[in-house]
Amino acid sequence: MPTRASCLPESGPPEYHAHLGVIPTRVSGLPADDGGFESGAYNNSAITTPHLDALAHRSLIFRNAFTSVSSCSPSRASLLTGLPQHQQGMYGLHQDVHHFNSFDKVRSLPLLLSRAGVHTGIIGKKHVGPEAVYPFDFAYTEENSSVLQVGRNITRMKLLVRKFLKSQDHRPFFLYVAFHDPHRCGHSQPQYGAFCEKFGNGESGMGHIPDWTPQTYDPQDVQVPYFIPDTPAARADLAAQYTTIGRMDQGIGLVLQELQGAGVLNDTLVIFTSDNGVPFPSGRTNLYWPGTAEPLLVSSPKHPRRWGQVSEAYVSLLDLTPTILDWFSIPYPSYTIFGSKTVQLTGRSLLPALESEPPWTTVFGSQSLHEVTMSYPMRSVYHQNFHLVHNLNFKMPFPVDQDFYVSPTFQDLLNRTRAGQPTGWYKDLHHYYYRERWELYDRGQDPHETQNLAADPRYAQLLEVLKTQLAKWQWETHDPWVCAPDGVLEEKLSPQCQPLHNEL
Repeated sequence: MPTRASCLPESGPPEYHAHLGVIPTRVSGLPADDGGFESGAYNNSAITTPHLDALAHRSLIFRNAFTSVSSCSPSRASLLTGLPQHQQGMYGLHQDVHHFNSFDKVRSLPLLLSRAGVHTGIIGKKHVGPEAVYPFDFAYTEENSSVLQVGRNITRMKLLVRKFLKSQDHRPFFLYVAFHDPHRCGHSQPQYGAFCEKFGNGESGMGHIPDWTPQTYDPQDVQVPYFIPDTPAARADLAAQYTTIGRMDQGIGLVLQELQGAGVLNDTLVIFTSDNGVPFPSGRTNLYWPGTAEPLLVSSPKHPRRWGQVSEAYVSLLDLTPTILDWFSIPYPSYTIFGSKTVQLTGRSLLPALESEPPWTTVFGSQSLHEVTMSYPMRSVYHQNFHLVHNLNFKMPFPVDQDFYVSPTFQDLLNRTRAGQPTGWYKDLHHYYYRERWELYDRGQDPHETQNLAADPRYAQLLEVLKTQLAKWQWETHDPWVCAPDGVLEEKLSPQCQPLHNEL
């Protein structure tokens, strides 16, 4: 999720360090894969998610939580480092031909925790590298197992959580259980359905997950968000997604049950979120609201005052690393990656929000690629109700990833557009592909982000304020794209942004 403009000191807030000694030192992170707001906790009454809903009753529910980047590996790397993708180097996907990695000198959360004597474990989807930057003491991921088995087979995941807890000694622990649900699998494992909703359901050739009771949904009963076409194809797609969310929900119940059985649940900070937006139009790979808004439940056994409450504070997934470091009373890192530029976290600890509502109103976003062929750098800032997006490659069509391209929703949208039929969508493909350089939206008046105010003279002053805010954050986080697209960064010259005179 996006982050904040001011740099934090090397150590966390002193008022929290004063009493962190009495907070039990255990953390369990539960990220979904391309998850959204499909749960009762976020007022979706069409889906059954009893375990997420129960967790929400013991959590502070964040309504304005955002990822800083809407792409799988970059988001996971940002979550685990507290650094935006342009600063830690994971510009795009980690696997196969894409082959992106974080910079060798990045100090990730598992690395910092391990050095501080915290036992670290990961179960499920890792999707980041290199190993030296993201080391875990206990690891069952796609690197040594089938991602279907360690990320979707909730019985296998339950047993691995039990194995991790039994391996525990006197040390505090950080357990990162990364579900692969509800990621699409029509591109990689189409035999299991568009969302792998058939995997493990007991039907012939699908295998059987003993702890999963599959829930199927009638496409007519799903809730269709404003950014998804309301068509039979999209409704069937959503129904399949709901089934895999149900599997994840039951898996979350199993993980919490294992923590309870080991006698540590009431001593554990539990965090549920997702890595990026849902894999639908305007979602994942976009910096619009559907691509960046995330569920975020933070359940602290020592902060029951705000259990079940909803926070309106603007928070970022970049805040999770400082939050977890703060929980363990570990100083925030300050180091260099290249040259003499000092890297400091620009996120903030969420622990104060567990005590009382904070006045946080600003978060930032940064996206460069997804697949290696999808160069479309964007930067953004949410400030109160306003949202500014800077499309650096605005003269090029917005790219579409392989996974989303073969989805029933997008194929139906393409077919309807070619045939000149109604799409049931709030946009059209031309305006989806071709965007203005600057997009400014007043989400208070225009929550669907359809009226671009960037060229409206009534908003000229606000536009300049937000541009300045965004540029300040880019400089603070050493963004190599800070001068683009009409300038080139020359750090030895003054000014450092030198003009290209390229008619932009």
